[in-house]
Amino acid sequence: MDGRRFLVTGGAGYVGSHLVLTLVERGAEVVVMDDLRQGHRGAVPPGVELVQDSIADRRRLAEVFAAWKFDAVFHFAALSLVGESMRDPLRYCSENLSNSLAVADAAVKAGCLRFVLSSTAALFGNPKVVPIPEEAELAPTNAYGDSKLMVEKALGWADQVHGLRSACLRYFNAAGADPQGRIGEDHEPETHLVPLAIGAALGTRPPLTVFGTDYPTPDGTCIRDYVHVLDLADAHIRVLDRLEQASVRYNIGNGTGYSVKQVIEAVERISGRPVPHGFGPRRAGDPAMLVASSARLRQETGWAPRFAALDDIVRTAWDWHSRHPKGYDDRG
Repeated sequence: MDGRRFLVTGGAGYVGSHLVLTLVERGAEVVVMDDLRQGHRGAVPPGVELVQDSIADRRRLAEVFAAWKFDAVFHFAALSLVGESMRDPLRYCSENLSNSLAVADAAVKAGCLRFVLSSTAALFGNPKVVPIPEEAELAPTNAYGDSKLMVEKALGWADQVHGLRSACLRYFNAAGADPQGRIGEDHEPETHLVPLAIGAALGTRPPLTVFGTDYPTPDGTCIRDYVHVLDLADAHIRVLDRLEQASVRYNIGNGTGYSVKQVIEAVERISGRPVPHGFGPRRAGDPAMLVASSARLRQETGWAPRFAALDDIVRTAWDWHSRHPKGYDDRG
């Protein structure tokens, strides 16, 4: 990474900031572009240039690409709440597609022809095969997933016409935090299970609701894939070499999912505290099991998760939240 320079859109957000931290630690120069609607200034490592502007501003994007010569773009900035996307689908489809294409267009015009998209495994909808391979049918069941699919398709055309090689990385649940406690997860509203369970244990959030206990799984609760945020960062970096040959699409997953009950039990083990929780009916559209296969990523890049065990993932999250119960505490 020494001597290479990257633009990270959404680099003050949860997954983006962990990528930025990893890039800096590997000797890269990084510029972050983030309007801080969802990100946090405190998540950007010292010494990293933060351009606090919206990627919807094409003039500002052109200025950023003119000011620095980038080796690649990592694109994280997006609306990403599934439930919200079904309440306001037009906003999700419009913003996620148009803003992503604005970044891609600026990259092409500047001659920066390497583009890594933080995509989603929500592209697969209700999968017929689990763990889900890249060849599975792309049939999103929500506007968020569909908006990312639109972006992936557009990037395919950008490669064909302009030579913009792209890597689209599809995953479900990012979890955990920097083990040294420098940065972590801070969303409002929070929708992710691990921080919600930890917040319930700390008393900083209300008791957790478990939606559905009658799924065809070993303990009756939904099973989901959890990937440590630093393992995601490592995968985003590894795919850069693949772009020297062609555009690529990869799933990222641990290969073994964990149930809602198992996550609650892990939080209780790590924290030594009970997780107050109750039970509710199934949520409409929630599949019993969502786990992504990372076989192709492992084979072609050598990627393997450093934090494969659920307890290891939860421990880093617990350390962050217990030390930062108000997150970055930078909301006005």
